[in-house]
Amino acid sequence: MFFRPRLLDSFAGYNRTLFTKDVFAGLTVGVVALPLAMAFAIASGLKPEAGIFTAIIAGGLISLLGGSRVQIGGPAGAFIVIVYGIVERYGVPNLLLATAMSGVFLFLMGVFRLGTLVRFIPIAVIIGFTNGIALLIGLSQIKDFFGLQIEKMPAQFFQSVHTLYLAADTYNPIALGIACGTVALLVLWKLFQSRLGWLSHLPGTVIAMVLATIITSVLNLPIDTIGSRFGGIPSGLPSFTWIPVSWDSAQYMVAPALTLALLGAIESLLCARIADGLIHDRHESNQELMAQGIANFTVPFFGGMPATGTIARTVTNVESGASTPIAGLVHAVTLLIIVLFAAPLAKNIPLASLAAILMYVAWNMGEWKKFIELKQFRLPYRVTILSVFILTVVLDLTIAVEVGLLLAFITFIYRISSLSRCEPALASDYPGLSNQHGRIDAYRIHGAIFFGAVKLLEKIEANLPSQTLLLDLKNVIYIDTSGMDTIMELAHLCKIRNIRLIVCGLAHQPLEMAERSDFISSLAQDSLYPDLTSGIEAALT
Repeated sequence: MFFRPRLLDSFAGYNRTLFTKDVFAGLTVGVVALPLAMAFAIASGLKPEAGIFTAIIAGGLISLLGGSRVQIGGPAGAFIVIVYGIVERYGVPNLLLATAMSGVFLFLMGVFRLGTLVRFIPIAVIIGFTNGIALLIGLSQIKDFFGLQIEKMPAQFFQSVHTLYLAADTYNPIALGIACGTVALLVLWKLFQSRLGWLSHLPGTVIAMVLATIITSVLNLPIDTIGSRFGGIPSGLPSFTWIPVSWDSAQYMVAPALTLALLGAIESLLCARIADGLIHDRHESNQELMAQGIANFTVPFFGGMPATGTIARTVTNVESGASTPIAGLVHAVTLLIIVLFAAPLAKNIPLASLAAILMYVAWNMGEWKKFIELKQFRLPYRVTILSVFILTVVLDLTIAVEVGLLLAFITFIYRISSLSRCEPALASDYPGLSNQHGRIDAYRIHGAIFFGAVKLLEKIEANLPSQTLLLDLKNVIYIDTSGMDTIMELAHLCKIRNIRLIVCGLAHQPLEMAERSDFISSLAQDSLYPDLTSGIEAALT
């Protein structure tokens, strides 16, 4: 079926026990999502409610319409760098426009069944930009972690480092103490969580945020809070507002929107694959992309930010016992209830604590062990992962992914071409070829004949026999247009020199390609044989 949310297939065998587990999982992940949603929005240059509204609306739509049973959607750390750059360069209204446009792109990717293509992005590229984004997230939080007096952080790496250096002497020791205490609590909570009994079910990020808020309120600490910087968060439902659209602004938002769509697709489908491994299921990637598209198109009209599948919250959802999208819907409702009834309490949340939580998330988000293990891999892998990482940090994520894909493409072409080979048939294997060298030559080709391996046939052209040329293509698995053109050029050269060409073992895709290019119809009669042995016998008669 073209559009079928996974929710519709989740009720077979559904019972009260599963519903109870989904509700408790949704409550847990909803509480976990609260500090992360606010922190991601603040780090992106937005107000905290933008992250919460995104988690409610986009998270609910992704669970309602998505192709995974347990994926949780919402604002993600991977978007922070891109969103911050868009906000600084184009402003919040154009961010909303770019988010809506990315939703259209994501939906079209699902409609045209492009979900499986995202899986072809090499792991080296994914690790490179994931680690790069993690580093940038950590860098963006240094300001609030140390309580530095910086009016606005620039989006570029070198300017950010320079700005932090100039403001180093303005640090707030109290903010630094709250941030360090938050990190220490998160680490200790993770280390001793299994020994805490029923408390182990509570998320460490929420415990750290609540304790930091209580300490800040009771002691009236002189540090920045959500209330002092943003005036708190609204305690009502988000209102629908039309996005200002004009061609002048839309044309500049195409590239950022494509970046958001590509990253959202990669992040959500990678998250869905991880969830599949945890619950031993298989998601529907194209349905997931369409759901992500609808969510990202909708949420800007309520002041939200880009959304995607979130790995940390999805894993929490699964570990809490979720089995259907009902848990994701409960997660969205939980956040809505918190906003409606507990919003005033958020004004005392210290930004240093949220910065510490984000740094902790960024550390766990990165796959730093891969850098330590780089010496175990081949040079092309190392060059790809390091290039993507450095370009993500220093320049731009889009450029990094483009360069990474180009390097991976070149590496792939080189590896495949090196696996393709052409070897002369030996007289010891085919006695009929004894004493025929130079008059009747036979070659066995292995692998793929494509634009990166056409040199194999060019070597044959330089050493054509005087009477008959045999090509054994039995072990050729693929021929592209360039390869077929080279074969046809070889056939034409043989025809000009009055050399008989015999083709053996043509089957499957190579046979289909030969038929579509009219190569077979251009050959003389008795030029096709099922194997090299019968071809040699025909050449000798």
